[in-house]
Amino acid sequence: MHHNKWSLQEQGLFLKWIGDLLNRGYPLSEAIESVILHLPPQKRGAMEICLTDLREGYTFYNALAKLNFNEDVIGYVYFAEQHGGLADAFDDGSEMILKRDENWKKLKKLLMYPVFLILFTFVLFLFVVKILLPKFSSLFLSLDLEANFFTKIVYFFEHFFPVFVSMIILLAIVLLSFYFFSFKRFTHIKQKTIVSSVPILGVFFKLFYSHYFSVQLHYLLQAGLSVFEALQLFEKNEKQPLYQELGSELQSGLLKGEALEHLIQNYLIFDIELSRIIAHGQKNGKLAEELVFFSQHCMERFEEKVEKMIKRIQPMIYSFIGVLLVSMYLAVLLPMFHLMEGL
Repeated sequence: MHHNKWSLQEQGLFLKWIGDLLNRGYPLSEAIESVILHLPPQKRGAMEICLTDLREGYTFYNALAKLNFNEDVIGYVYFAEQHGGLADAFDDGSEMILKRDENWKKLKKLLMYPVFLILFTFVLFLFVVKILLPKFSSLFLSLDLEANFFTKIVYFFEHFFPVFVSMIILLAIVLLSFYFFSFKRFTHIKQKTIVSSVPILGVFFKLFYSHYFSVQLHYLLQAGLSVFEALQLFEKNEKQPLYQELGSELQSGLLKGEALEHLIQNYLIFDIELSRIIAHGQKNGKLAEELVFFSQHCMERFEEKVEKMIKRIQPMIYSFIGVLLVSMYLAVLLPMFHLMEGL
């Protein structure tokens, strides 16, 4: 598996294929056997080991954990095995994983071209600042001419750039020190709370955690379990420490007589709407239905925010590159016009 790691898209498609076959009435082992036939050769061996583990009594989620599948994929399988709705859970899980992979690819695509432009602009910037402009500057001094506005902009960027790089390096050192000496020692809930508090990006984590918690609780409640019994299964989920801690803490709160919606309010990793949805669902007796509707709403908002962020970031990056390129062009061109006028 270390040599043939499954991409997130491959894991999502694998889960989708299994879900489709289960919906057609296949037992799990036969569904896996059928999917193996369509896998590339380097993946078949790993899945055959997974199938052997299942026949020896391993749970499916443990077998996938041995293959280093994504934590969230394993979580979907774990909860599906607890409530018995494998087919629907696999379909929903694969949809979530594939959308997540698609959004990640959109972000990478958003960044790749601007990063290339920034690197190209940086090389051009060094050439202009270190080679061309010094020659024009010395010539301007000899002719007693002042540097033009665009030349000043280029020199401003030249002086600002080392400061900017130093700030980035210092910030990276501080963040790495915090991560290794403090962050790793926190509980998983506290770690995710810090991550969810990061400006701009934090809202994406909140929506993702809210979606995942809601949809898994929905399935467990729909299977006939009580809220307390569902949280016990969260606590037993060793492959996802965050939800294991959540299950334990929420159970303790319920035993003390606190309402679930009030307990959820204390966790900043969740969207603020989740506690209201739980309160409304318990009031009308349709908590499972309210949770699945809310989980879908979270994913829709997640995708909308990704699209909005892409639309905002691209113009900002291109505007910065455009200003710098035009400034460099005019910083070189205008002195030439001055020299021509002086002839």
